[in-house]
Amino acid sequence: MKQTFLIIGAAGVNGSEISRLLKAEGHTVRTTTSKKPTTSDQVQIDLATGQGIAEAFKGIDRAFFLSPSGYADQLKILAPLIQEAKKRNLKKVVLMTAMGVDANEAAPLRQAELLLEKSGLNFNIIRPNWFMQNFNTFWSYPIKTLNKIPLPAEKAKTSFIDARDIAAVAAKLLVDDQYNKKAFNLTGPEALDHDQVASVLSETLGKKITYENITPEELRKTLHSAGLPKDYAELLLTLFEYVRAGYNSAVTQDVKKVLGREPISFQLYAKDFKNALA
Repeated sequence: MKQTFLIIGAAGVNGSEISRLLKAEGHTVRTTTSKKPTTSDQVQIDLATGQGIAEAFKGIDRAFFLSPSGYADQLKILAPLIQEAKKRNLKKVVLMTAMGVDANEAAPLRQAELLLEKSGLNFNIIRPNWFMQNFNTFWSYPIKTLNKIPLPAEKAKTSFIDARDIAAVAAKLLVDDQYNKKAFNLTGPEALDHDQVASVLSETLGKKITYENITPEELRKTLHSAGLPKDYAELLLTLFEYVRAGYNSAVTQDVKKVLGREPISFQLYAKDFKNALA
């Protein structure tokens, strides 16, 4: 049965791929934008103020929610969406948070999870680990210009996940009610430290890429100079504390459980995104 889906954050690496997958199955997809809509399937929402939310939900069957990057208080962004979904009695909501947020009941993302769990709606929660695609987006400039990955991760390992796997899991859960009211921790097939990441990128790009372990203060200065809000920069620094403590090293089987296949390897990611990394 063809349905109508609302995708929050449709311009991002996950939302755009979820939209593509759903459209390929013949579903109607309504996407959100913070700017003036340029296509008939877009609707403008100001997530910071809630303006446009009610209009966006008209005629929607199911929805995908995330808090776009740049917001430190994700509950403030997500709560109005969850409340509107409850008001409209949507058939299902898939919420994307982050791996490990369920360890801290006070964390804004965990509070959003709890709000959805108590809503009475059918739902799934997906908690991905750090994206492989961060290396061709957020961390790409020093890779391209200095042949370095300067981050405060020390020797800790992370089970990076390809955003294409996150989107595939989300799209599957949006249309499939087999796993209703369950949460999934999404990882890649192995945990790598950043020296290993640099080695894979070196082999793929044909030039020497090295990992440089920097201090949190050095990253703070970089983030501030890039114009990131200070509260969001502090959130990223906290996330790297978790990385250094080893909390992001676990490898799960949740991608395989939902999709029936192994997750994409970092080697394949690097090959597929070679042009974006070069």
